[in-house]
Amino acid sequence: MSPEARPLSRRSLLRAGVAGTAAALGLTAAGCGFSSEPDPAGKEGGDRPIDVKIDGDLIYFNWADFVDPAVFEGFSKEYGVKVVQSNFDSMEGMAAKLNAGNRYDIIFPTAKWAQRLAEGSKLRTIDHTRLKNAEAVFGSYAYFTDPWYDRGSAHTVPFTMYKTGIGWRKDRLGDLTGSWDDLWNAKAKGKVFVLDDRDEVLGMGALKHGLDLTTEDPDDLKTITETLRTLRPRLRSFSSDSYNNLLNGNADMTQAWSGDMAAMLAQAKDPSVFGFEVAREGAPVNSDCYAIPANAQHPGTAMLFIDYMLRPENVKKNIEYIGYPMPVHGSEDAYTALVEPFPQCQVTADDLKDDLFFRNGTAHGERARDAAWTDVKAG
Repeated sequence: MSPEARPLSRRSLLRAGVAGTAAALGLTAAGCGFSSEPDPAGKEGGDRPIDVKIDGDLIYFNWADFVDPAVFEGFSKEYGVKVVQSNFDSMEGMAAKLNAGNRYDIIFPTAKWAQRLAEGSKLRTIDHTRLKNAEAVFGSYAYFTDPWYDRGSAHTVPFTMYKTGIGWRKDRLGDLTGSWDDLWNAKAKGKVFVLDDRDEVLGMGALKHGLDLTTEDPDDLKTITETLRTLRPRLRSFSSDSYNNLLNGNADMTQAWSGDMAAMLAQAKDPSVFGFEVAREGAPVNSDCYAIPANAQHPGTAMLFIDYMLRPENVKKNIEYIGYPMPVHGSEDAYTALVEPFPQCQVTADDLKDDLFFRNGTAHGERARDAAWTDVKAG
């Protein structure tokens, strides 16, 4: 597949106006951000264990192009069901669909959104003992046995892991210094991108000053916005399409997710002209999760799909397709081989323990962060 034909990265669609859209949809910034009453279907299901059996076609809701089509085909053939796909372009968009009453069997929230969903009674309980392949996750990645966002992983199974760093053109800029300061590199002026993502950009500014990743403190936010204003004249744009921006030459340097950089390797004619670094001041880490909505019509099929995705051969296929590591024992070598040119794309259990996850804040704090983000984008 040529670079031009490659689909946009998992988070590549612009997120302009997200805060306003969320407010209009009633997605509050604090707490769960969802209506307090569980859906009727969720009440009926309650916390009863889900029977792991085919109970209908799979209604699937995820980022676009984030499961290998061959894996879908194998699941459909083995179990005699269809996979009916829908896609979202942001976590806020996913939440809006759920709040509107749309029904899906399997969704893929990030860590902080998994917490919001669980606290809002929007997720079914998942009994890991009913998944034949779950031990490959929970038996080897202790972090996920009791993550901060879902105690006891009662409602989730981890899907992918990733961290944030800087991708750049070595052929144009040479070596970098290994710091977030590199985004201010004079040689890259006018060809620098940062992610179109509030938490990632404010988080970068916070880490640069040794501040808490998701600080709500007014003085901290002032420091961050003042720093980021000095970057604005150097930027070409805000964009989460790091993959294509580097490949097509629009970017000499870009803030980027590790998985997108790993996926880019398969498309680059000469991977050696690209680099990816993790800043010494710290790198945000995150994970996506499998989750079953409370109003899922076919939760048994969803459980079978999760178990199918955890089979070693399917984990390997998906890692090679999407470029993101999956915390499944035995898959580590596949990812190591994939990212050999970019070893800093590796995400390990130790990275997760660094606790550099984006967290949910208070209503007041989230509004303050929204205001800071608006300030940064306005320049």
